[in-house]
Formats: sequence, structure tokens, C-alpha cells
Amino acid sequence: MTIASNVVLGTQVSQVTDEATRLAKVVAVYVDAVGPDPLSKVDALLRDMVAPPGTRILITGGDGREITRRDFPDDGPSDPVYGEPVGTKTQPWIVAVQIPSSVAWRRAVPVYRITIAISGLATVILIVAQVVFLRRLLSALRVLERSAEAVGAGDLNVRFDKKMPSLELEHVRNAFHDMVTNLRVARESIDRQVEEERRMRMALQSLQQQVIRQERLAAIGVLVSGIAHELNNPLQTIAGISDLLQRDPALGADRKKDLALVFQESERASAIIRNLSRFGRQQESKPVAVNMSEVLKSVIELRQRRLIEQGIQLERDERAMRPAYAVFTELQQVALNFVINAEHAVRAQPSGHRRIILRTRDVDAGVCLEVEDSGPGVPQDNEAKLFQPFFTTKPVGEGTGLGLSVSYGIIQSLGGEIGYRRGELGGALFYFPVPVVRQSA
Repeated sequence: MTIASNVVLGTQVSQVTDEATRLAKVVAVYVDAVGPDPLSKVDALLRDMVAPPGTRILITGGDGREITRRDFPDDGPSDPVYGEPVGTKTQPWIVAVQIPSSVAWRRAVPVYRITIAISGLATVILIVAQVVFLRRLLSALRVLERSAEAVGAGDLNVRFDKKMPSLELEHVRNAFHDMVTNLRVARESIDRQVEEERRMRMALQSLQQQVIRQERLAAIGVLVSGIAHELNNPLQTIAGISDLLQRDPALGADRKKDLALVFQESERASAIIRNLSRFGRQQESKPVAVNMSEVLKSVIELRQRRLIEQGIQLERDERAMRPAYAVFTELQQVALNFVINAEHAVRAQPSGHRRIILRTRDVDAGVCLEVEDSGPGVPQDNEAKLFQPFFTTKPVGEGTGLGLSVSYGIIQSLGGEIGYRRGELGGALFYFPVPVVRQSA
């Protein structure tokens, strides 16, 4: 504003100087126009002229002698502003005009006021603009501060959609957003890794428990085999004596009927003990010719009493004519697992609707065994996970989730396939085909 004021004052001083020069030229032109003896007319002109207060019009001769002058009254002294002296053509006179600098100052005052008003208005506008900008800046900084506090507290899902008031803050916001995104991706990766490690640890613990159970089962199998061997001899003796006593003609029909029942139950007990002994005895996994009918018979003997107690109707549909090329105990284990699963599926059904059907039939390259039940079946979402380890739909404590996965591994090792589909009874139908015995075997 000071520079502008100086420029305005300088401009007014220059204009006053030009005005003094013009007045001098006017007087000189008048002197040349009036002809000889112009002094009286020039004095009259000077008396009638109008000029700014404090102006002095001086006419001198060629030797510097003052010829005439006119002083216009002024309020106070001030530094004069000299115009360029002008000479006349008809007289040896020089006309000079002096105008006080206060005239330039008075003329500059309105311009000063306008300048000051404009400067003040510009200052107010600038202050208002700065206040608005600072408010937006402080608001944006508060948003960044709250976002930083949220990230420091562990929340990596903060939003960064507020528009920043400057390009620099936009860059800061984008850099902060990229940093938080990278942190979120890293934390999600760590979470997935931790979850995977937790799942692997649980799987390892389950496998360790399964190994412990298998060891216990192996020990129980050895114990059962020994007990079965010890019980088989007395049962054979009971069966033999009852058979001999039935041939005594002196016995009545009622006694023979009782002995026949003793013989029948002894044979049945011997068959159960043989199956337990064969199931509990560890054998070499060398495939041999296996009759599917014998496999079903052994499984039924092991579960028949339990099925009768629960009111489950067991049906057999055996059409297989060829023996399978497999390990008897392995097929027995898979079939027994299918039957137990079917038993669990149908026992929640109403009485009279609990059915399990065992089927065997010949297929193109082998023999197929099917176990169908009248239960609710497997939900479609779970069908793809049936043979995964540790997956089970049974309540806690009733299943380990390893039965079907172990069965899957057994059938795969025998060169067969295992599968599931919805049965005609509306429940589940599990099946597995295995290769038939080779002709050479």
C-alpha cells in the first residue's frame, strides 16, 4: 500500500508540473498575441486567471529582471513545483509558473482513500478466505488425526473418502491410505497363517488322539482274540454235547427242542466270536479272493442284536456271483462303518420307518456293495465334504470324522472307488465297487 501511495503522489506531482508548464505556455502565447506594449493587458489577464491556491506566475526579462507576477493566495507554505519556463516570441520575456506541492497532495488524497479502501477490502477478503481455508484445513487435519488414532487402536477399516483442501494433503491422505491398506493385508495374511497353524495343530492333536485310540483298539483286538480263542473251545464242547444228546432216542420231543436251541445259540456264539477274532486280529494287507456274502454275514452278526434293540429292519439283497479281490478285514471295516452310519441316520425316524438295505451286485469290472438307509440323507452342502478327514454331522462324542475318510483310503488302496448318492428310500446310499478276483487266483 505504501508503494502504491508513493506512485500515486508521484503521478500527481508530475501532473502538477505539466499543468504549470501549460499555464506558462498560455501566458506566453497571450503575450505574443497582444502585440506592442502588452504589459497592461498581461496584468489584466493574470488578475482574471484561475489557478490552484499558492500558484505564482512570474514574467522576467532576458536579464532576469522581474517584469510582473501574480501570486494566488494559499493557506500555508509548501514546497513549490516548478513548470518548464517558456519564452515569448515578440518580447524578450520568460514566463515561469510555480504550483505548490500541496496541490498534488490534495489531489492524491481521494486516490489514497480509494487505495486504502480497496486495500482494506482486499485484506478483509484475504482474511475471510484464510479463515475458510484454515477451517477446512483444520477439519481435514482432525479427520486424519482421528483416522490415525483409530489405526493406532487396531481398527484398519477406517474410511478415507473426505476431500482434502489442498493437493499436498491429498498426497498425505493417499499415502496414509496405502499404508493402512498394506497393514490390513499383512494382518489378514497373518490371521490366515495363524488360523492355518491352529487348524493344523488341531488336526495334529486329533491324529495323535486317533493314534492313541488305534493303539488301544489294537490292544483290545489282541485281548479279544485271546478271549475269543478261550471261549471258542467251551462253546464247541457245548455244541458237540448238545448235538449228541439230541440223538438219544430216550429223550422226549421237548428236551430235544431245548437241546436244538442250545446247539443253535452255541453255533451263533461261536460265529460271533470268530468274527470278533478275525476283526481284532491284525493281518497282512494282501488281497485274496473274498466273498461279499461272507463280509455281509460277519457284519450282520456283529450288529444284529443292536439293530433289533432299536427296531431297525435289516434287509439283504445279494446278487453278486463273483468274489472280490481284496482284504477281508478291510472290506469288513468299510461295510461295518457304512452300517453304523446308517444305524445312526435311521434311529431318529418313526418306528416302522427304520430300514437298512444291504446289496451286493456284479458290475463291469468288479463287485459292488451298497448300504442304503431310510434316514434324512446328507444335506447337499455337505456332500462334497463327506470323505474329508475330521468332517462329521454327528453330535459331539458320537463321531470322530475319520470313518468315511479311512474307508475312502482303504477302497482306493484296493483299486476301487467309493461314493454317495441319494437312495430310493429318501436317505443316504453309500457304495463301493472293488475289482474281482483274477482268474489265475
